[in-house]
Amino acid sequence: MQDTSVYQNPLLSRYASREMAENFSDDKKFRLWRKLWIALAESEKELGLPITDEQIAEMKKYADDINYEDARAFERDVRHDVMAHVKAFGKQAKSAEPIIHLGATSCYVTDNAEVIVIDDALKMVETKLVNVMDKLKKFALQYKSLPTLGFTHLQPAQLTTVGKRATLWLSDLLMDYQNLKHLQSCVKLRGVKGTTGTQASFLDLFNGDGEKVAELERRVVGKLGYSSVYGVTGQTYPRKFDYNVLCVLSQIAQSGYRFSNDIRLLQNMKEVEEPFEKHQIGSSAMAYKRNPMRSERLGSLARYVIGLPINTAVTASTQWFERTLDDSANKRIVIAQAFLATDALLNLYLNISENLVVYEKVIAKHIAAELPFMATENIMMECVKAGGNRQELHERIRVLSMEAAKNVKQEGKDNNLLDLIRADAAFAPVHDRLDGILDAKNFIGRSPQQVEEFISAEIDPILAAHASGLGVHGEVNV
Repeated sequence: MQDTSVYQNPLLSRYASREMAENFSDDKKFRLWRKLWIALAESEKELGLPITDEQIAEMKKYADDINYEDARAFERDVRHDVMAHVKAFGKQAKSAEPIIHLGATSCYVTDNAEVIVIDDALKMVETKLVNVMDKLKKFALQYKSLPTLGFTHLQPAQLTTVGKRATLWLSDLLMDYQNLKHLQSCVKLRGVKGTTGTQASFLDLFNGDGEKVAELERRVVGKLGYSSVYGVTGQTYPRKFDYNVLCVLSQIAQSGYRFSNDIRLLQNMKEVEEPFEKHQIGSSAMAYKRNPMRSERLGSLARYVIGLPINTAVTASTQWFERTLDDSANKRIVIAQAFLATDALLNLYLNISENLVVYEKVIAKHIAAELPFMATENIMMECVKAGGNRQELHERIRVLSMEAAKNVKQEGKDNNLLDLIRADAAFAPVHDRLDGILDAKNFIGRSPQQVEEFISAEIDPILAAHASGLGVHGEVNV
């Protein structure tokens, strides 16, 4: 039962998935700490330190059995979360208590665990990102040849297709995917570095044997499933990594925001609509309304994520010498919430993109209202081919266009340019061919081919690499 007497984070209660919330949970963090302590003890034993199999076995026995009450009691006393958990672990694994955290500094567990949690979160983001790409691919192919008004400056422009427009959203996500993969390729653990990054404590433990210290680090990170570590650090891993992470999340949010705005505009035009459920209420007062709440929520969450990188930029900029602690409380909030919000907006992106409704007749109506103006050059050229004078025809069509525009703007009537052309003898050579000349598909260029070529060359290889992870759906909780 939720405690309604205190603030509850809506990212947890309303928006993000349980999977992402669990990834940033205390359970996962503290289990990773114990995994790190076990990896360190095992590796130290393997390299000759006096640690017994019994001690390691007892640590493993309690690896996932976190005695939280003991840890909280110790932290109230020592005011240090890592040492509180060292003591709590030692209270359970009594024989191992003397060697837990041997030679390490707090950031051995905190920083290495944080990188692992971030890396796992990036994998979750990647899965949802490629699933959005898959859904947009299907939508783009389905509507690759459906003409629609293009817009520049939010003014009607040359025709495109509904599917071609979807590839613009898809292209944004392609760039995000590429940036995400680059970031993942750069993930490194802090490793086993000691208090100021010099490994002095471990050098003392191994009596000055630097090769054993280097091997200790290799073995520890290997037991955690990694091979890369930062070559040099202070007490922490470089906080620029956090900035790089949030920049990638911000870019994903930017793409989602752009998509959500386009859908909101299209829904206003009644051309494309986000899903609207049978009993959904658009407005408490205006019962007829179908507000684009999913797209609006997507944009709202995206705006939050877009604004977060500056926070980590300031943190990275203000790390004095080997470290300061003014990053700690901030990191507990900003990293987790950035991922929770990104997860939430991707859930919405998934839900919207796989349930878009296209109103083809409305789209055709809007094309019909604008296409006669756009087709004047084509009409004029066909008349020139039949022997007409280009300059005279240009003047006639200019006059007729102004008359039709007045009919639309001042009289509030339909565009009657075609009727005016049909009634003008100067355009007699094309009177029986106007419908063919004004077929909207004559004005979409290579849009269908561009959709096919782009998807085949750049999207399909990514989706093929993620084939086993496709089929994810976006759930909207409230």
